[in-house]
Amino acid sequence: MAHPIHKAVIPVAGFGTRFLPATKAMPKEMLPVVDKPVIQYIVEEAVDSGIDEVVLVTGSSKRAIEDHFDSNFELEYRLQEKKKLEALEEVRAITNMANFSYVRQPTPLGDGHAILSAQNIVEREPFAVLFGDDIIDSETPVLKEMIAVYEKYNAPVILVEDVPKEMVGKYGIVEGTQVEEGVTKAERFVEKPEPGETDSTLGVIGHYIVTPDLFEVLKSAPPGKDNEIRLADAFIKYLEAGNEVYTMTHKGTRFDCGNKLEYLKANIHYAMKSEDFRDGLQDYMKTMM
Repeated sequence: MAHPIHKAVIPVAGFGTRFLPATKAMPKEMLPVVDKPVIQYIVEEAVDSGIDEVVLVTGSSKRAIEDHFDSNFELEYRLQEKKKLEALEEVRAITNMANFSYVRQPTPLGDGHAILSAQNIVEREPFAVLFGDDIIDSETPVLKEMIAVYEKYNAPVILVEDVPKEMVGKYGIVEGTQVEEGVTKAERFVEKPEPGETDSTLGVIGHYIVTPDLFEVLKSAPPGKDNEIRLADAFIKYLEAGNEVYTMTHKGTRFDCGNKLEYLKANIHYAMKSEDFRDGLQDYMKTMM
């Protein structure tokens, strides 16, 4: 029987250089999508999927993320004093979303190294990994569906989507055999393949269900490109050792908020879902066209 999943690890220690100069003094995960930072959308997906403990792997420039999920006595006092009770309730709800733990990654040595940094907190439990760039808007939280796949097969799960053939070389690609609609039993993991190296177009997205035995693989994984330890390399070795891994496709709308154009699209997408902005934004976009 699969061990229940209650914890999520979110690596957020990267520098966000693609968004300079905006990220010179602000973490990229705190960039707003309409009225919430990117990281809050990701934490909300985790909480809506049944996660009650969130482990954020941070770096020296990420204090704003910790402050965002912490209580702010002065702000709450001012909101109370000015009778802005709706805003007060919203601010308090952020702090009470989950139990938050923070682990400092002194040097950004790759996402695999970030996950190893959280080992003492997750201990010998399976857990979710959500990267701090991907926002997925879906009717049912994608992570919740992934947890269901994990519980059914009692094995690690990787989220994938069908990517255009010309984009295959920019993704980790999984080959495998479909076992049910949207679910594949993985057979091979190829990181950013060269043309002709694979026929698969199942590109890996930053959502995983990780089991504790992958820690041992990560510990023994030699640094790869840029001298970094990657979770992808651990999955490659894990599959080569004959272990089971499954992939799941999603039915939502994904935005890679580490990409400037995708980030702008995310803002438009969520603004159009809001009654406060929809009509005005539509009118403005008509003038731009």
